[in-house]
Amino acid sequence: MREVEATLARPLRHAAFGDAPNPSVIDIDAVRSAQLSHEPYDFFCGSNFLRQEAIDDLRRDFPDISKPGYLTVDEVSLRGRFKTLIDELEGAELTEALSQKFGKNLHPHPRLTTIMRRSQAKYGAIHTDSASKIMTMLVYMNDAWQGDEGGRLRVLYDDKHYEPYAAEVPPTMGHVFAFLRSDRSWHGHKPFTGERKVVQIAWVKDQAELYRKKKRNAVAQVFKSMLRM
Repeated sequence: MREVEATLARPLRHAAFGDAPNPSVIDIDAVRSAQLSHEPYDFFCGSNFLRQEAIDDLRRDFPDISKPGYLTVDEVSLRGRFKTLIDELEGAELTEALSQKFGKNLHPHPRLTTIMRRSQAKYGAIHTDSASKIMTMLVYMNDAWQGDEGGRLRVLYDDKHYEPYAAEVPPTMGHVFAFLRSDRSWHGHKPFTGERKVVQIAWVKDQAELYRKKKRNAVAQVFKSMLRM
């Protein structure tokens, strides 16, 4: 409890906008009010998670990433309201709201936050997430999305079929998807190539696993850069 209180008391990191701190860019009530589903696993889909008055700034401050795939926040230059967004996603208030939502204490678990701007056709294969993850939340930040162009995440019943599906999440600005990882938390999306902006927050088992994932991601990015040369 002391650790949680200390985290709540810590000031958010933010870019300077005069002497006043940045206002919140997320709406926790979007998490609290979202309907929790239990089939085929525990998940919820929500909308309006990003405050409307922050959208223009978030669009402007989203990192200019040229590499495809997910990059950790340590590998990306964060600024302005987007930096505030990352601080709030990694903060104790969101973790507490999700802990209450899913009935599982997430506070002891470190967070791995990654950002993607560009998707490749090979992404989206059906998977459950690795067993080292406790929970995953995706925050989408695209202005518009066509229904027939792929890239719409689906909650699935097995590891082989994109249809039928329990839910489909449009990757548009302010939509969120969160789920508890299990051996049957199948999800994925049909292939899409192009800009697909998303922030992913994963609560992992321990600090050692967090370190391994960050190191593995960094090595993967080096190999991808070599292949593009």
